[in-house]
Amino acid sequence: MKFSKKLITWYLQNKRTMPWRETKDPYRIWLSEIILQQTRVAQGLPYYLSFAEAFPTVFELASATEEQVLKLWQGLGYYSRARNLHATAKYIVNELEGVFPDTYKGLLELKGVGDYTASAIASICYDEPTPVVDGNVYRVLSRYFGINTPINTTAGIKEFKGLAIELMDHEQPATYNQAIMEFGALQCKPKNPYCIVCPINDSCVGLDKGAIGELPVKLKKIKVKKRYFNYLVYDNGNQTVLQQRLGKGIWEGLYEFPLIEDEKCTVDTIPTTQTFKEMVNGGEYVITPFKEEPIVHKLSHQHIYTRFFIIKTDTNLLLQGIQKNVNRQEIHNYPVPILLGNFIDSFFKV
Repeated sequence: MKFSKKLITWYLQNKRTMPWRETKDPYRIWLSEIILQQTRVAQGLPYYLSFAEAFPTVFELASATEEQVLKLWQGLGYYSRARNLHATAKYIVNELEGVFPDTYKGLLELKGVGDYTASAIASICYDEPTPVVDGNVYRVLSRYFGINTPINTTAGIKEFKGLAIELMDHEQPATYNQAIMEFGALQCKPKNPYCIVCPINDSCVGLDKGAIGELPVKLKKIKVKKRYFNYLVYDNGNQTVLQQRLGKGIWEGLYEFPLIEDEKCTVDTIPTTQTFKEMVNGGEYVITPFKEEPIVHKLSHQHIYTRFFIIKTDTNLLLQGIQKNVNRQEIHNYPVPILLGNFIDSFFKV
């Protein structure tokens, strides 16, 4: 039996029940694929359900504010996905009259949609034989065919895409694409794959050569950068201060407390900083650390060492243009990074 047929047979017997597998609506498929980028299904499923409930069609999503979208996305990470999701929804509604492109090439024109996402939508919604290549697919193909080419190189991307095209089941493109992804997620897992009961173990090169644990090959990541964030949490009982992150760095468009990025900040040195002086404006204050040790928040290429300093003062704060007074009861309504969301839930209890 062909490779593709074996995977499809396995899939039909073992697939998980998912809401996006019950539809061919391109909006729902697109929504699920964007959410599941760089996200495990278990983590992404609640977000998919929340978005589908809040924005049942692309028209509701397009009509939402960016803050509403970011708030619903809070905790999922890689926030550029949320901004692209919102921008694409508005483009589809305003420029395409609410109709999604119905070809792989057309889908590639959408912001935030790359080769994998376009392939998934085109095959699932329109039965176009366009193979998906994601982390699960790289793993399955590299192990089964014993391929050592690093998957995060130009040569590797080209080689695996070419192989995926050769293996594509043109009669059942949607089922095949979902089968190979599900097979990688459940059967050919990154660690401790179920090789003994694998339906293709009799012809797996990686298993035969004892190389399952070494495949796929991936070049080492870039060096992780350490950053030190010190947040000034003003607390007069009723209000605090938030500001929106601008620019193209991490957490663009999300809210945070006034920030001093400096490794050496302490209770003694915070008052000497220009940010603190400008806000307190010479008034009396009491400053205490929320915790003595920094909270380490790990991103893909950055580790954020974070401390929160609680500032109590009755002085009218001298706010900068990007800062705003926020009522204590309303702070939970603002989209913030999960790091700050956890602090807010702990410190500003409803």
